[in-house]
Amino acid sequence: MLCLRRRIVMHNPNRRSPVAQGGVRGVLRLLPTTYTRSKRVLTACVLLALCAAGFVTAKPKTPATPVIFQKDKGKFVVQVDGHTVAHEDFEIAPNGAGWVAKGVTELNVPQTPPSTVSGTLTLQPDGTPISYEWTAQAEKTNGAHILFANGIAKVTLEMQGARPFEQDMSFNTPLVAILDNNLYHQYAVLARLYDWQKRGPQTFPVLIPQELTPGSITVEATGPASVAGKDYEALHATTSDLEVFLYLDKDHRLERVEVPSAKASIVRE
Repeated sequence: MLCLRRRIVMHNPNRRSPVAQGGVRGVLRLLPTTYTRSKRVLTACVLLALCAAGFVTAKPKTPATPVIFQKDKGKFVVQVDGHTVAHEDFEIAPNGAGWVAKGVTELNVPQTPPSTVSGTLTLQPDGTPISYEWTAQAEKTNGAHILFANGIAKVTLEMQGARPFEQDMSFNTPLVAILDNNLYHQYAVLARLYDWQKRGPQTFPVLIPQELTPGSITVEATGPASVAGKDYEALHATTSDLEVFLYLDKDHRLERVEVPSAKASIVRE
């Protein structure tokens, strides 16, 4: 049947060619619906010829969203003026099409009741926040849920013994750094937001959820550094009232945080 139809086309001078009639469809209709092995080969050859002739073009691939994170899990020891006051367990891992960064910190500060704070941050692969939840447990249990969309953070604050409080906070970009109180693994996320190829000072809008405080933070790579006998790659982070030094390994995994004004050191176990 295939050869017969081709002969009809070739010997009928008044009939337009299949390509002229229906473009690629006209040519493909010449292919039979039941293939032998040899005809499958013929089909592939015809398709290749069409691609080469420009009748069939490959569908352009949609650029993949860059992934800036890598899996990480560990524990930080928090020391203030040489005394251990807290431990934080954390994990950064894939979560569906995105990522999740979560941590739990147990605080035992002298002359203060023990308390626990936890945070769960879901992120797009490029670091843009999707949602954030935090819970603080001490004498009372408080918490909040935050949804991010188009540079707006919709906050629902839940304080024990009070009605939920809602507030919207606007930023000039969807890419917002979350740096909450006593959750130091979030500095590991900040180190991933930093463009290491571009380097130089880079400023990010920042939100401290437990305080409902927006602001900005400037981060800059300062090169190799040695602390307590170990070699790191250093980042210097500054806000209007705080200076923080981040120390990372060669893969830019957070190993140590120093806050000089508070005499605080956060070190990975």
